[in-house]
Amino acid sequence: MPNTDEYIGVVISDVARLLRTEFDRRVRKLGITRSQWLALTRLHRHPGASHSELADMMEVEKATAGRMIDRLEANGWVERRAAPDDRRVKCVYLTADAERVHKRIWRVAEATVDDALADLSVRESRQLMALLSRVKRTLVSTSNGAPARKTTATAGSRPGLRRSRGHNGRASP
Repeated sequence: MPNTDEYIGVVISDVARLLRTEFDRRVRKLGITRSQWLALTRLHRHPGASHSELADMMEVEKATAGRMIDRLEANGWVERRAAPDDRRVKCVYLTADAERVHKRIWRVAEATVDDALADLSVRESRQLMALLSRVKRTLVSTSNGAPARKTTATAGSRPGLRRSRGHNGRASP
């Protein structure tokens, strides 16, 4: 069995999980959950999203998103408005209070990431961002039906890719 600690997919997943855990620890005292923060962030980026759109952005069921919106509304952080083109559809907007909460928690998120990247130089941080952005573009492109772009690197020369059939982990010699 391959050493999964050296598989890039596992490392990316572990880093994301550790960042979420540290962020949760830091914001717990502010009285907001990561789910609520995620909803506020999505609505900040997409004001007026419908319940269905928010559910898609958060990758949850519509009923789950509806309950989240109910809680956010009870906190005074969002308001529902009828869509201009279809009064049956409710669009969700952040309130001024939610914008202040978002800004405050965004600073916590930035500090969490800055602390995680503290051992990297500015150049390394920029390079990491550039590389992850390229990976993200590739994944977004392929999820939209476009074929993955071919590169000149061989499968065995990239961490986390296999040279031979078998395990999906570290390249075998």
